[in-house]
Amino acid sequence: MGEPTRAAVRPRLVDWLVTPLFLLAFGGALLLFDPLQRIARLFGQRPQELVAGVMQVTLVWVFRLAGTRLRVERDPGVRPGVSYLVIANHQSMFDIPITGALLLTNFPKYISKRELAKGLPSISYNLRRGGNAIIDRDDRAGATRAIRALGAQVRLRGVSAVIYPEGTRARHGQLGPFRPAGALALLDEAPDVPVVALAIDESWRLLRFNLLPIPFGTRVRVRIGAPIARRPDEDRHALLLEARGQIEKALDGWRAEGQR
Repeated sequence: MGEPTRAAVRPRLVDWLVTPLFLLAFGGALLLFDPLQRIARLFGQRPQELVAGVMQVTLVWVFRLAGTRLRVERDPGVRPGVSYLVIANHQSMFDIPITGALLLTNFPKYISKRELAKGLPSISYNLRRGGNAIIDRDDRAGATRAIRALGAQVRLRGVSAVIYPEGTRARHGQLGPFRPAGALALLDEAPDVPVVALAIDESWRLLRFNLLPIPFGTRVRVRIGAPIARRPDEDRHALLLEARGQIEKALDGWRAEGQR
């Protein structure tokens, strides 16, 4: 069963009906958690991280207003409070709150382009002050330094790092080629931290109409794979390919189910 072309897909009445409520709740949550994060930051970085985590959980709950269903497969080896390097595919800006909510106690940090670090309530503040890596895509050396600093933070602070090696969002869900430089730098800087492959699918549909409207009843699937132990003699290129293979296998399996 192939994906219909964009021209063949039209918003439904129910999409338009739920969109104002969704946007009001989503925007309200961002406005609420911006000052809450700033207050929490007065007591240290970890309190701010906890508030940011609750914000991401709240945003995922807001999606329920649009009928969004989240189906999660989590390997039991992924434990609370443990640091991981998470290799994930990327379909939507909403992947970040979904991942943040599911890995709440692992304190995930992200690699973000610098344009997002200003002007967005809650999001920009968390990117700047929450220990994430802010990069300039035109400055490869500076980006690598920021990613390495994030890897060092994973080792020293008991947080996790999430990286999207595709480098951009897959607009229609197709897994793109990995750009390995950033992921390899992260693997190199945190050589003892287990790797977890995270696959997400159908989240791109949430932005099918660029939020005007938001589609009602989207099903998003997530698979959090078993931690991959690190070895001193490992081939890091092969490790990255293994993580990509796990993501591709999950995506292919879900789509095969949809064709039955």
